[in-house]
Amino acid sequence: MDFEMNLDERKIKILKAIIKDYILTGEPVGSRTISKKYELGVSSATIRNEMSDLEEWGFIIQPHTSAGRIPSDKGYRLYVDKLMEYQAIEDDQLRLFERTLEQKIDQIDELMMEVAKLISYFTNYTSMVSSPQIQKTKLKHMQLIPLDKRSVMLIIVTNANIVTNNVIRMDVPADQDTLNILSNMLNESLRGLTIEEINLPLIQSLKLKMGIYGEIVNSILDAIDHTIQRKNTPDIYLSGTKNLLNFPEFGDLVKTKQIFHTLEEKELLASLLSKAANDGIKIIIGQENEIDEMKHCSIITASYEIDGKTVGTIGVIGPTRMEYSKAVSILSYISRNLDKLLKKISDG
Repeated sequence: MDFEMNLDERKIKILKAIIKDYILTGEPVGSRTISKKYELGVSSATIRNEMSDLEEWGFIIQPHTSAGRIPSDKGYRLYVDKLMEYQAIEDDQLRLFERTLEQKIDQIDELMMEVAKLISYFTNYTSMVSSPQIQKTKLKHMQLIPLDKRSVMLIIVTNANIVTNNVIRMDVPADQDTLNILSNMLNESLRGLTIEEINLPLIQSLKLKMGIYGEIVNSILDAIDHTIQRKNTPDIYLSGTKNLLNFPEFGDLVKTKQIFHTLEEKELLASLLSKAANDGIKIIIGQENEIDEMKHCSIITASYEIDGKTVGTIGVIGPTRMEYSKAVSILSYISRNLDKLLKKISDG
């Protein structure tokens, strides 16, 4: 039976009041509290009857023998899917983000850490940010630099300002002028493409252009592939880990230590973020988490793009009584504007 269909306006108002009050206080919510604070125009007895139905249908639960109720994971899910109203970003938060845009940041790891700090500061939760995945970014610039008669260094720069270098052996020696010509050919043919867009006809065309240096194309593609394999797992930046300790539900040190230990597993977090990479905003509540240690938490993630292509993910981890509307609004705003920061660092 779809109980959501039976939730009339009064039940919905009561459920929203319980969720709002519990998010703010962390204390179970009783009918008298709702009657006094939320002016629903009905008696405490009527509210108790409605709460009884909400409990029977699994949207709220009674944590212990007190008269109060708290939202269940099911209640939060209904709230975020159907009832939540998005908050506007506060003016001081907008100004702080704009100041970050104006900062002189020329290293991508420094930028990602700064973004993680901003998210944590804005939300008061633990934030996580994945660096752009190189295989999803576009080639921006390539340069061949001589090391000795038969060795050159290939420098690759992507539109996310990821810079890598690889040493390539050449069968035919080439001077700097020749390497500049070859670099220009590479840029003309490959600039603006992702790795997966470099196909066989393009490779054959590039080999013909390079003439006697055509065989270096294979070495260049090997170098690009090596770079991708080396950088296959994105870097993960965390901030505000200790913020979890501000919530009484994490007062159980054994439970909290398990969560902190999980946050140290960067490959696990990278996998979690990569799964959410193409989902826009994704909200995982409590028991919905695949990771056992996170079943007392909610996780909200938002994917971000560069030049219209999803390349990474940002997110927050907090209690299930998270201020979902605030967190979603902040993550949405930052994910929409993160490409400005990345392009600024790339063009700087």
